[in-house]
Amino acid sequence: MRTNRRKRATDLFPRVTDSIRWWHRVVVAAVAGGLMYLTFPPFHHTWWLAPISLGLLYATMAVGKPSVRSCAGSGFSYGLAFFLLLIPWVGEYVGPVPWIALSAVMAGYLALFGALAAVTMRLRFRPVWFALSWVSVETIRSAFPFGGFPWGRTAFGQVEGWYLPLTSVIGVPGVAFSVALTGAAAVALIIRLLDDRSSVVRNGTALVAVAAVVVPLGLGAVLAVTGSPLTSKSGELDVVAVQGNVPRLGLDFNAQRRAVLDNHTRETLRLAEQVNNGSRTKPDLVLWPENAADVPPTVYPDAAASIRAAVTAVGAPIAFGTWIPGPDGPTNSVLLWSARDGYADAEPSGRYDKHIVQPFGEYLPWRSFFRLFSSYADRAGDFQPGTGPVVLDVPTEKGDVVMGVATCWEVAFDRAAQQSVREGAQFLFVPTNNATFGRTNMSYQQLAMSQVRAVETGRSVVVAATSGVSAMVAPDGSLISSSGIFTPDLLQEKMQLRTGTTLAVRFGPWPQRFVVLLTAVAFLYALRGRTSLDVLAGRRGSATTKEHDGQQAT
Repeated sequence: MRTNRRKRATDLFPRVTDSIRWWHRVVVAAVAGGLMYLTFPPFHHTWWLAPISLGLLYATMAVGKPSVRSCAGSGFSYGLAFFLLLIPWVGEYVGPVPWIALSAVMAGYLALFGALAAVTMRLRFRPVWFALSWVSVETIRSAFPFGGFPWGRTAFGQVEGWYLPLTSVIGVPGVAFSVALTGAAAVALIIRLLDDRSSVVRNGTALVAVAAVVVPLGLGAVLAVTGSPLTSKSGELDVVAVQGNVPRLGLDFNAQRRAVLDNHTRETLRLAEQVNNGSRTKPDLVLWPENAADVPPTVYPDAAASIRAAVTAVGAPIAFGTWIPGPDGPTNSVLLWSARDGYADAEPSGRYDKHIVQPFGEYLPWRSFFRLFSSYADRAGDFQPGTGPVVLDVPTEKGDVVMGVATCWEVAFDRAAQQSVREGAQFLFVPTNNATFGRTNMSYQQLAMSQVRAVETGRSVVVAATSGVSAMVAPDGSLISSSGIFTPDLLQEKMQLRTGTTLAVRFGPWPQRFVVLLTAVAFLYALRGRTSLDVLAGRRGSATTKEHDGQQAT
């Protein structure tokens, strides 16, 4: 009787898959995209939804015989649902067109993923090829076009999860692979159990699938206890992050000359007063955010005098963001203004120019073309990318400290933080200005990236924002302290200085380059003996077999 029940159950599964239509897959993929959105800030303790999300997406591509075209459609549906929910802040002050357009473009990358996964999953070990395809497309969309759009990478939704500690070893791409493999392997096991339970036991499929789920989580748990391997504490630095706030929200946050600078000067003078009356300890370093000096002190003497007064009052170096005019256009810069014998230097002692400038914000590619779609196009800047070192040598009363800098948009890119560590950074500084995105989730999503970078590099991270969220981040990615938004604040903590290089930094971009190459080779190999016309027509399996979605499979 038990054998008969098992036979009826296994007979039922093919009948169910036969009834699946293309729109069923589209709906499930959209739901899966929504689940992935829930893993990102401001939501808390929902990291575990990521493997479920990607497991559902895997199911849309693995159950039945969906065509390449159907899988691409599932990918597009997933991506559109995910990005429409994740990035509405793009249109906060410029209208919905840029938000919807960018979401659609990003969904196009997920359609590419669907097609790529559909073909490579013809090979053995389908969950592995699903995960490799996922990492490959994340890598491509984070680099192309216009430098890429890394927002929404899988690892950035894992700041409270068990996968986060893996970042120090396998980096952001490795975490994406682990999450995708976990979800795909679990669903693959469920599919095999429903289809033929006895074969699962005989060929060890269950053991492999369970290992794919358990091993990454187990390694993450171990690393959470041991910390980043190959790095160690070398000292402490008393750091203050100043959040001076802005006079108004929106694109005109700095329309009132010197208002932002005066706000940060005022808060620093308040800090100095508290140090003098004993309510605070004297800091070793004070950090202001991006655009804190909304008028460049290298051009305007009154701005320089204001900053020098703040440095002298607090008796410590101040690093701050400003813009500096140049022959080809301005640079988004961080200046370091040091103090000697209790008095501010006459000139800045260090300068970092932002290397990765933001398209459609700090500069506008194809300006004449995009001007046709938005009246805000000409409000984009003409900032030039910087060159040279990405660290600043900071003289403090405890000796010189090497500070890595990744300004705002740069923190989304692996190479920014990694290069800082290669150049000797003992901690990282992320100055940012999110006033142009209002009271949206953008600031919290960006803060999550800084938390991931802390683990990836094994470094403390100080985030100073004009209007929030400012934060002090420990090397394990946890928040030591943080501010609210659109309010002045002073954050002061003794931050760890660390040396050494994590495996993620040592390997750098090479693992993901290898993954992209491997996936491309597998894609071409899986196409062997099939014409490109077959793929374009949406055929996937035997030419005599009807596709369950109403299309023919190759």
